[in-house]
Amino acid sequence: MGRSVTIPRRRALKLAAAATALPLVHIRTAGAAGKLNAGFWDHWVPGANDIMTKQINAWADKNKVEVTADFITTTGTKLQLTPAAETQAKTGHDIMTFISWDVQNYADSLDPVDDQMKQLQAANGDVNKIATYLANNKGHWVAIPASNGTQTKPPCARISWFKEQGLDLQAMYPTHDEHNALQDAWTWENFLKYAEAAQKGGMTFSMGMGGGGNTDGTDLHGALFSAFGGALIDAEGKSQLKSDGTRQAMEFAQRLVKFYPADAVSYDDASNNRALISGKSALIFNPPSAWAVAKRDAPKVAADCWTFPAPAGPKGRFVPTQQYFWGVYNFSQNKSAAKDLLVYLMQRENIEAREIACDGYDLPPYAKLTDFKVWETVAPPVGTVYNYPLRQASGQIPSLTASEASPDVAVQIYNRAVHNQIMARLKEGQTIPQVISWAEDEISGFTR
Repeated sequence: MGRSVTIPRRRALKLAAAATALPLVHIRTAGAAGKLNAGFWDHWVPGANDIMTKQINAWADKNKVEVTADFITTTGTKLQLTPAAETQAKTGHDIMTFISWDVQNYADSLDPVDDQMKQLQAANGDVNKIATYLANNKGHWVAIPASNGTQTKPPCARISWFKEQGLDLQAMYPTHDEHNALQDAWTWENFLKYAEAAQKGGMTFSMGMGGGGNTDGTDLHGALFSAFGGALIDAEGKSQLKSDGTRQAMEFAQRLVKFYPADAVSYDDASNNRALISGKSALIFNPPSAWAVAKRDAPKVAADCWTFPAPAGPKGRFVPTQQYFWGVYNFSQNKSAAKDLLVYLMQRENIEAREIACDGYDLPPYAKLTDFKVWETVAPPVGTVYNYPLRQASGQIPSLTASEASPDVAVQIYNRAVHNQIMARLKEGQTIPQVISWAEDEISGFTR
């Protein structure tokens, strides 16, 4: 599917074997009735894996199942390489974590979880449209949208700098749900005004447009295009590059890119984090990871940060998202136990306990799970991430870049960072017709 990783069978077998040698937690049981191997994301927040381990341990003891849980890092794409190896070797874990498009890439190797999703949505509310788009294949749910790792990427900005410009971020988006005139004025057009002021004052908004290693930029620019009604291609494979919405998005982008950092084309996903933590940027689009590192390494910067919804465009207020999933392989020897464990982990009380452990970094994509107290109490300053979840009152619409296209085409547009390349070409001075011509040629290769 799309650009899934192809690995020779001999290497696949070696990688699958190596996966079982990853750092793991062996869950104690009394009189085990079956075995289960699970591959979970290795959470970057200290202590987050510990609470997950305790929950797995409780389920294993109750159900008398012997569980081995591997916590697999995304560093070096190990989390992405593991399912590539295991699906070719048809051996490895029973449960695996998948990031974003990987669910579609490996859908043919996943067992349907329709019954489990019916149960979870009845308890936790409907899943947002992006998670639904990614986790469905051939009429079935093939993975469970997870809380661990799932995130949005809204603005995180310096409170003091915006106050100097006359905008009180905490008044615009306080630590309770309300609608006010400041929010109505928080549009991409006004954003442009602040971006210009930041550049002139040496506090450039750190927005990148690097290649495939700059997913923060790709996610941001997909949301920007959607806010103006822009799309590159539709679900039927028809080009939308010359549509009114896409032209409006590009016309706005021509103006905005003038205020991007000079090195924006070389950005990776750590560049904006470093800029915020060092005190050199007034705003980034990111989950609370940059704030959390600042809390540890630059407390004064962290205490001056506020996370809040994305600007609105003519078509709405779109916020970038990244979704994690848990799937059960169809070659698993213990599918029933695997699915039962995942349903258990996605119970409200278990999700909330993990949220507290990770300072609210994870975002469960279910409608009834946006009210945990942790987002109100995390500090400094108190409530700094209150507006991070996708609450209905915020009016935000979850965005996944290129998801207006069918998944097999969309994943290629995403991985090639086409939106970032469009922005880069506009920044170097190419005309909109020139950029459209380039994009048409690029995208045609994905639809042949």
